[in-house]
Amino acid sequence: MLPLTMELEFFITSWLLLFVFLFSTFLLFRGKKYPDRFPPGSLGLPVIGQSLSLLKALKADKVDKWFQEGITKHGPIWKTNLFGYPTVVLHGPAANKFIYTCDGNILNNSQPPSLSRIFGSKNLSELTGNDHKRVRAALVSFLKLEVLKQYVTKVDAEIQHNLQTHWHGKQDVQAQPVIKTLTFNVICSLLFGIERGPRREKMIPLFQDMIEGVLAIPVNFPFTKFNRGIVARRKLLPMIIDLIHERRETLQEQKQEAINHHKDLISSLLSIHDDDGSPTMSDEEIIDNIIVVMVAGYDTTSSLLTFLVRLLANNESVYSNVVREQEEIAKSKAVGEALTWEDLTKMKYSWRVASEMLRINPPINLSFRRATQDIEYGGYTILKGWQVLLSQSMTHMNNDIFKDPTTFDPTRFEKHAPQPPPFSFVAFGAGPRMCPGVELAKMETLAMMHRLVTQFTWEILKKDESFKRNPMPKFDQGLLVRIKPIKATFMSSQTSL
Repeated sequence: MLPLTMELEFFITSWLLLFVFLFSTFLLFRGKKYPDRFPPGSLGLPVIGQSLSLLKALKADKVDKWFQEGITKHGPIWKTNLFGYPTVVLHGPAANKFIYTCDGNILNNSQPPSLSRIFGSKNLSELTGNDHKRVRAALVSFLKLEVLKQYVTKVDAEIQHNLQTHWHGKQDVQAQPVIKTLTFNVICSLLFGIERGPRREKMIPLFQDMIEGVLAIPVNFPFTKFNRGIVARRKLLPMIIDLIHERRETLQEQKQEAINHHKDLISSLLSIHDDDGSPTMSDEEIIDNIIVVMVAGYDTTSSLLTFLVRLLANNESVYSNVVREQEEIAKSKAVGEALTWEDLTKMKYSWRVASEMLRINPPINLSFRRATQDIEYGGYTILKGWQVLLSQSMTHMNNDIFKDPTTFDPTRFEKHAPQPPPFSFVAFGAGPRMCPGVELAKMETLAMMHRLVTQFTWEILKKDESFKRNPMPKFDQGLLVRIKPIKATFMSSQTSL
């Protein structure tokens, strides 16, 4: 430990450096001249701007209110300063279309500095043009439906192991943490090819620190969330590099044999080559994209499943319809028989329920882009280098688009129901920026819903338990539930183990 005087000196020096940086940035902003058709609003304090107020709204799950306050004050298009960059805030289906379909060479997917530092500069969300297409195609080659179908049994096995370990034999369960353990294990199995054990366990706290750091103010001091996220990435890198070396050696050893290069995502990415025989992706690109896919899959699907656990405990009508659908599927299965892709395709009502939950509580509620040149939009100029921000909730909860938006109504997603305008429902993004992991999320969600409602009933112990977004939804007590096994199913599963 440093002597007290050295600690004090470090503290004072750090804050002096921060002050100098903020003041110099302020002078830079103050002296800049902007076009006449520039969005109204205020950039506020350099670097910080309205970052703290947005993070406060995000934590309280009131992002739509934060957006609406800006709209009321400034109009539908306005400017602010977020996470170190001047930002133009947009909303609505037209803005969604603009964000998700604009040429990546004009409006790229660059994220706030905290996110790009933690995920890495070569992750899919940072790439543009041909690089984005190349890396996305490599990822989709593994995450596409045709490949994932063969892994339903593997996902189902992880789910049953999770239920046996964390649910059966328990009276009270913190649903969110144990569901996160499930999604983490599914990702470790499918993406990394890591079996259960210490290797998996070492990674869990690192991903938690990275997630908390991705939307932090990018000040890299030891006491900040951003710093913890950077440190977690640094610790994770050698683990992933070791996995890449192991998979490459295995592929070399089996080069002459007919093997399945889709055994896991790392093996799949290493086995893809261009026409000239060179690897399609560099090791750096593989590392950064493994991290971003894993972080996204770890927290987003677990958030959806946690909200569904709460919903099914509180909404008797929806619960009854889900149980009826899932019991019909269970009747066609032998004791201990694994789920198949064909089983999942029969879960149409269950997926409508999940889709409606994604509309009301999207796991990710903010999307950032950055202008690579001056852009004209809505009669205003967005300057080169500026961020553009939108929120999914601004269309998901718009009464003009979804009638009575606060009412949970799965019939909105029925085949013959009136369709909302294009680019209104964007829980998974849209256009060329659609999330490549949507089919994996769907597979995990439906398989877990099936196993839960056919093996347990449950009630929420704290009816008014709230959650905060940090940046993902996190329940104050982990969504504490009291569970009861459905005896017939419990006995059958015990017999088959």
